[in-house]
Amino acid sequence: MIIFEGVSKDFKTRNGRKTVLRDVSIEFPEGRNIGIFGLNGAGKSTLIKILAGAEAPDKGRVIRQGLVSFPLGFDSCFHHSMTGRENVRFIARVYGLNVDETVDYVQWFAEIGSYFDMPMNTYSSGMRSKLAFGTCLAVNFDVYLIDEITEVGDSRFRRKALQEFQKRVLHADIILVSHNIDTIRNYCDMGAVLHDGSLTLYNSLEGAMEHYKVLAG
Repeated sequence: MIIFEGVSKDFKTRNGRKTVLRDVSIEFPEGRNIGIFGLNGAGKSTLIKILAGAEAPDKGRVIRQGLVSFPLGFDSCFHHSMTGRENVRFIARVYGLNVDETVDYVQWFAEIGSYFDMPMNTYSSGMRSKLAFGTCLAVNFDVYLIDEITEVGDSRFRRKALQEFQKRVLHADIILVSHNIDTIRNYCDMGAVLHDGSLTLYNSLEGAMEHYKVLAG
């Protein structure tokens, strides 16, 4: 469960201040999978980072009950001057995992060969996403946060990644941002709409989709 208490967030743009959240108090319930809809520029990625704790709100507080993931495929929590192996070992220790088992899993999942022992600043964006995706899946989180389901690698790798992801969500909740309505339908049973600083939670996915369709015109 994640709870927002009076959460506000805005940031500076070329055209002035952009408000993502304005005094939002809301509870993301346990045992539900939530799809978040919003127009381009609404701040969905910022919202996911706030949920994860990767970005702090300007006001209010976020209460996390249970183990909440960093955004799936999000590589900004890695030290890019360190090797992939060093990063995975560090994260395994942070979460109290068996280090060797975690390293073996991520090395198998990411399929980046000798680059696993090279600094991450030598990686392509696809390699970084594979490593981040695998590291996130290596931790049994209670809630997985997803800013679009990462589609990296060839079709065989994407099938493998989807199979591993589906294993995790059998025993965890997800909060998912996606522009693909079919993806949200496949994974989510309730929805939310982010618009003009407000976040509206619906008990049904259909209610959120109808709201979003009105906004999208």
